[in-house]
Amino acid sequence: MIWRVPLLAVVLTVTVMAEDLRILPSLTDQAIKSFDTPHCVYPLPQAAANDRHQLLLWIPGTQPPGTESKGPGAAGRFCELATNLGYRAIVLKYPNDESASVVRQDRDPAAYEKFRLALIEGGKSPHLNVDRSECIENRLIKLLLYLRQQRPAEGWDRFLTADGGIRWEAIVVAGQSQDGGHAALIGIKHLVARVICFGAPKDYSLALAAPAAWLRVEPATPRARFFAFNHQQDYQACSPAEQLENLRALKLDSLGEPVNVDSESPPDRHSHILTTNYPGTKLVSKVAHTTGINPRNEAVYGKVWAYLLTENVP
Repeated sequence: MIWRVPLLAVVLTVTVMAEDLRILPSLTDQAIKSFDTPHCVYPLPQAAANDRHQLLLWIPGTQPPGTESKGPGAAGRFCELATNLGYRAIVLKYPNDESASVVRQDRDPAAYEKFRLALIEGGKSPHLNVDRSECIENRLIKLLLYLRQQRPAEGWDRFLTADGGIRWEAIVVAGQSQDGGHAALIGIKHLVARVICFGAPKDYSLALAAPAAWLRVEPATPRARFFAFNHQQDYQACSPAEQLENLRALKLDSLGEPVNVDSESPPDRHSHILTTNYPGTKLVSKVAHTTGINPRNEAVYGKVWAYLLTENVP
């Protein structure tokens, strides 16, 4: 168990201690055999004045073999802010060593969706196979069941259905890079409380010179619950122009034009497409790709993070 003090006093008038629990996936389900680095769990602080009755599910970005983080990674500060804003939060560990960019040259319009659904639901795709026990959905269900049993006073059962499934409508799904794409696809397939994408979604087909087909599907989640925050110098997996095409395929531009947070203040004209060029100098693409969620930038982006988590949605 690790205790930290959030530093986002510029956003919050009162901050409380954020409890970060580390729970091995295999402890929640003996069928889980791989990618057994700890989930990070943030209960609602006892001193918190508000309870949104929602869970922030953070899905971590791609990590090549041997680089797996045993902690929350870049999302730690974002999750701590979320708990102070009334959320419970989970950083879920899952098989994330293969990038969705492996399908960029695939001429199947559904290639990206098949790749992602194998990781989200379990199953086979032309590019990877994932056992149901190892997928995102099973790992989340088993973690919530474990928390319900081990920590019954904390209210984790409210994120499970009566038959032990996921109560998606009470969950905010968020992620960076590849896993911002997972968050968006989950929002397409299920009615969720909110979708937050950092450096995502990147699913632009080079073979077809077009956004992935799934981005044009009518979503189960209202579009006004989708938010994206991207860097103008981020060329990972697709260019900024192609990234914007993806967001227009999602029709997020119908909710307002993109807003550069460097020259605006929250609520950023209530835009759902946010961009940044911080610090305003030339960056390596990999650095730009993670800038928006980097904890070292919380003094710059703390209010943007709070906007993404609290902007009113239908």
